[in-house]
Amino acid sequence: MKRLIATIVVFIILGGQSAVGQESETLFDGNIYHSGFGAPVVKFSQVAGELGVWVGGRGAWLLNFSGGHSLAIGGGGTGLSTQPAVPDPDYGNPAHDYVGSVGYGGVDLEYINRSHKLVHFTVSTRIGGGGLSVYRRGQEDDYDANSDDFFIIEPGANIEFNFTTFMRLTCGISYMHTNGITHAGFEDSDFSGLTGNIAVKFGGF
Repeated sequence: MKRLIATIVVFIILGGQSAVGQESETLFDGNIYHSGFGAPVVKFSQVAGELGVWVGGRGAWLLNFSGGHSLAIGGGGTGLSTQPAVPDPDYGNPAHDYVGSVGYGGVDLEYINRSHKLVHFTVSTRIGGGGLSVYRRGQEDDYDANSDDFFIIEPGANIEFNFTTFMRLTCGISYMHTNGITHAGFEDSDFSGLTGNIAVKFGGF
């Protein structure tokens, strides 16, 4: 037994000595610094045949790698500031007195290419959920008791401009896809589609 223990100890020592001076392999090279940003966001899309204006914000933790590449992990929320009329003619009394109220949020992932350049591009996606309610026009406290919860995924691509070391302007397009909207004549097709996006990022880059 003593001889077996001694043999094991020798192997451990020799194995440890063989690893001395060798650098461990890792997924990233270690040249990473962390920062973050917050951003007000405005979006424009077609909502139930009308122009829809969305207002919200987002924030993210930035992992900045060597070569100017960054990965943003965060989240945000957006609400529809315009009021699309209820499309169901049999809803309410009369139906055009009622409008939709919509908001959604989720997790944001964004790849930023060569972020140190004056102009560069980003690729992003949001995965999350939202809700749709209906209320009488001009009476926000008179909500319909029924509402819809829905799933949303929104991939997009953007051009980003470095204004200062702490501020960046992002402009781009995304595709909003919803699933689960069926209330008061509204459907997923009323909200799914191309969206124009403008955001101003403030933070450390």
